[in-house]
Amino acid sequence: MITFLIGIAILIGGYFTYGKFVERVFGPDDRKTPALANPDGVDRMVLPHWKNMLIQLLNIAGIGPVIGVILGIKFGAIVFILLPIGNVLGGAVHDYFSGMISMRNNGYNVPALARKFLGKGPSKLVMALISVALILVGAVFTNTPAALINTPIIVGSAKSPTVFWIAVACIFAYYFASTFFPIDKIIGRIYPIFGGLLILASLGILIGIAPNLNVLTEFNFSDFGSNFNQHPAGQPIIPMLFVTIACGIISGFHSTQSPIVARTEVTEKRGRQTFYGMMIIEGLIGMIWAAGGMFIYHQMPELMTGASGVKVLSVLVSTVIPFAPISVLVVVGVIILAITSGDTSLRSLRLTIAEITGIDQKSAKNRLLLTVPMFALCALLIFWSNMNPEGFNILWNYFSWSNQLMAVCSLCVATVYLRSKGKNFFIALIPCIFMSFICFDYILWVSPENLKGAPLGFGLDYKTALVLAIQNALVLGTMLCVRGKTLSKMEGFDADVWDPVLEKKYQDSNPVKGPEELKF
Repeated sequence: MITFLIGIAILIGGYFTYGKFVERVFGPDDRKTPALANPDGVDRMVLPHWKNMLIQLLNIAGIGPVIGVILGIKFGAIVFILLPIGNVLGGAVHDYFSGMISMRNNGYNVPALARKFLGKGPSKLVMALISVALILVGAVFTNTPAALINTPIIVGSAKSPTVFWIAVACIFAYYFASTFFPIDKIIGRIYPIFGGLLILASLGILIGIAPNLNVLTEFNFSDFGSNFNQHPAGQPIIPMLFVTIACGIISGFHSTQSPIVARTEVTEKRGRQTFYGMMIIEGLIGMIWAAGGMFIYHQMPELMTGASGVKVLSVLVSTVIPFAPISVLVVVGVIILAITSGDTSLRSLRLTIAEITGIDQKSAKNRLLLTVPMFALCALLIFWSNMNPEGFNILWNYFSWSNQLMAVCSLCVATVYLRSKGKNFFIALIPCIFMSFICFDYILWVSPENLKGAPLGFGLDYKTALVLAIQNALVLGTMLCVRGKTLSKMEGFDADVWDPVLEKKYQDSNPVKGPEELKF
């Protein structure tokens, strides 16, 4: 219990200390935000601050801080320490700069910002990576809530394929509406209700496990090394912990969600509450569910191997909350977590494609032009993953890795942005180097031979993958520093002003070449 409480203290203390430091580095001011400077009645419009905070929380808090940490807590009590430290120093910093840099640049998404700060070549790669990742998010966050709906806790009987596919169809229909219609018509109206259910679900689990917090495993200070090898399948903490817990520590998906809210805020000075603060809340949610996962593994050790995250979650809820109506409410809260991330992932993809192609989104016809092909591709992926026995596992593994790769892309933008302005860029550079190391290490090492059930990677031996990953991460960090310094000396470049004409002129006259070219 002591380790758990220390983790909670790190999260809360981090918001009031490191969060304020990060805010001072950025320097929010009284300039007009996109909602005031360039309203469009669809995506850029003023919403109340309390709604923005709930929208941001629900957008970022997908199934990662629930199912991800339930699986991640298999690594032991070290999760209670690494999750809050990573959240404060990495995840919340990532979310804050994703939102604030976007707010300074007319609410644009990471691929467009990458074109400005990283150059044309790297921005194309960022666009490809993020587009694939968002389609994967849409598919994963349809499959998982549909599977949760199709559990005995909800349907009251044995699982049924019919119930599953009806749930998929209903979720998909909602996703289409929330992607197509203006943000205040669907998301702005129902998210406050969803936010209340989310908070109740997490509080329900906390109350359920509170009498049993004393059974939680503690961090072993007397035998420090033992904390790093507790996974039942022998998975190494580096890189697997940071890929398994894909949201509670840091998540690149959040960089696609923060610009949605950056377009609806009325002042920059609320950014720490909206972006940094909501990531801290997600960390608290992750800590609660991690404690619940550890509790249920103590009660039922057989679940440590072989059981899916959805299965463990169902057992946890029915065990700690025996009162059926409340347990149903908790599972509904988790379903909402997934759905309220899946809907905005596809909305974000629509906006990202529109920014790159220049297709105006005020017209319903243009929104439909982008929405239909996206949903057709996502539907095919959902169908394939459920027809293939290993389809969902493959989908989840690639989603988790691509999610962290998105975080690297966003932190690259933040690093160059700060460096170009002569500000303390190390607060973005250090987590950027670390997460790029994790991503390189994972794809270089992972393979079905090295890790049971893993997707295809390069399959190198563990030590070789570590060395190459460190080298690549340091090279990337060096190039980011060079790029930022170059931009700081570039005449006509303004990191805080989005002018399409100026940006095109700048990119045409200053192509990225040689050692300044970023290759991910």
